[in-house]
Amino acid sequence: MKHLKLLGLVLILIGAVVLVLSYFQGWSNSNTVTSGSLVGMIVGLIVYIFASRRCMDKN
Repeated sequence: MKHLKLLGLVLILIGAVVLVLSYFQGWSNSNTVTSGSLVGMIVGLIVYIFASRRCMDKN
């Protein structure tokens, strides 16, 4: 479960970095880049919450 929790954090960070880079590179008008990074962040958050709850249930 620890790896799943880290995967969630990595997905959130990648999504945030893509959003910041797209802003500075001028890609913020592209719905594909913005939507993709938003979906990545949401999926990462869901995975992180799921992994955290599974770890709590074991204790």
